[in-house]
Amino acid sequence: MKKLLCTYAAALLILSVVLSGCGEDADQQNASAPQQQKNVAQQQKIPDPFEKTTDASTWPPSAKKEANILPADQWSRKNYVMIFDGSGSMSEQRCSGNKTKSTVAKEAVADWAQSVPADANLGLIVFDQQGFSVRLQLGQGDRQKFIQQVQAVVPNSGTPLTQAVQTAYEILTAQAGKQLGYGEYHMVIVTDGVANQPEQLTRTVNAVLARSPIIISTIGFCIADTHSLNQPGRTIYKAADNPEALRQGLQDVLAESESFDDITEF
Repeated sequence: MKKLLCTYAAALLILSVVLSGCGEDADQQNASAPQQQKNVAQQQKIPDPFEKTTDASTWPPSAKKEANILPADQWSRKNYVMIFDGSGSMSEQRCSGNKTKSTVAKEAVADWAQSVPADANLGLIVFDQQGFSVRLQLGQGDRQKFIQQVQAVVPNSGTPLTQAVQTAYEILTAQAGKQLGYGEYHMVIVTDGVANQPEQLTRTVNAVLARSPIIISTIGFCIADTHSLNQPGRTIYKAADNPEALRQGLQDVLAESESFDDITEF
């Protein structure tokens, strides 16, 4: 009888271990499912922000017009978003006398900011040692604050021009919603280098031009005129090989500014 009880107890113990193992497997599977989903999501392509827009026939999209519409006397305002290149190569001394390209560009952009009409909105996007960020939101704020942000740029980064163009597009599109599409919208880029992903930059620029009347002006400082942002007849591109050419290129952005009475349809 004792032997029979021992055999029965051993059988229960083995069965318990087997069931316990099955439970652990099930728990592991349940626990790994979210992680697997997370990994799959991470492997998916980051959505193109332009793919989110279903209505490409009008700009800004109708959804952007529903919030924070400005008074009618502000609809005709001009808007400028400056993209300032703080990549590592801007710390070099080429095409800029005995100063770094960054120093020369800062001086030229500071002078340009003083020339932007006082009633125009001005914003600033920078990529530099501090990373990529919008350093000044689009607005009529103090021009000296804009200049201070430019002077604070410390060159030391890659050249994420695609991200910068996408961000500027989103800022200008939001502003267009507030102005019901009236006014002017300018993206002004000062750069000395090739984008990290030139093919993606080309696709992004094409999307901006296809979906909006945003004017893209680029001052290529000490680089060839074969840049991805140079699309003759579609974008404005100025090749600057010296400080004076850089200043003149920036002033030309204001001189070539055109008036749009109604850019809701295009």
